[in-house]
Amino acid sequence: MKLKDKVALVTGAGSGIGRAIAELFSAEGASLFLTGRRREALEATAKKLKGRAVVSTGDVRNPGDADRWATECEKAFGGLDVLVNNAGIIGSGGILDFNREKWRALMDTNIEGVIEVTRACAPLLVKRGGGAIVNMGSVTGIRPYSGLLGYCVSKAAVNMITQSLAMELAPKNITVNSILPGVVVSDLHRTGGMDEAAYAAFLDRSKTTHPMGRVGTPEEVAEAALYFASPGARWTTGVLLSVDGGRALTAAR
Repeated sequence: MKLKDKVALVTGAGSGIGRAIAELFSAEGASLFLTGRRREALEATAKKLKGRAVVSTGDVRNPGDADRWATECEKAFGGLDVLVNNAGIIGSGGILDFNREKWRALMDTNIEGVIEVTRACAPLLVKRGGGAIVNMGSVTGIRPYSGLLGYCVSKAAVNMITQSLAMELAPKNITVNSILPGVVVSDLHRTGGMDEAAYAAFLDRSKTTHPMGRVGTPEEVAEAALYFASPGARWTTGVLLSVDGGRALTAAR
């Protein structure tokens, strides 16, 4: 029970990595405040949890929603110990087929969303005398991939946000770390526009681009989040941890 009596807020908790993190945190004793845009998906996550959970819909891009989540979380649980900035979107395209609307959506969700939720929730961690912030980055944030300009830029920004906040919040006894997954089976690419046939082909090809010969699972990423959230990582901050089957080690393909 590494998170016994702890309270964790997880954004994008309705599916994939967010749901896996919520399930593992709950199994380890945490109470969960689950946020996302789809109530039905959040409630499905809540039903799978062993402990107490509160569901609240909203959008990380909306500062008002971030403030409301912080208020509701404190009212429901008395405070906050762990913030997981998991919500994010993916989008393809480069400079020659630049789409301003898609670019803005990526920046607003993957960068501004992290900033807004952290801005709203960090004071709760300070009130607790410390805590942990876990950001969800990507292997694309440490190496470029053709056709993923906006996504790469947004995830590189998450890395700098992580390390900048780690410096700022260290005196408050708050750790800030980031997980950089490779390809993980989730709804991310489907919601990004891939149909089932294209997604199946992408997963099959990904076996050749990851040295370990397979894609990852949400549960494997959740284990890294649990480490950063646990007392065992109380002296670990500013880390960008690749959980990618070796993807970041390979040459471009």
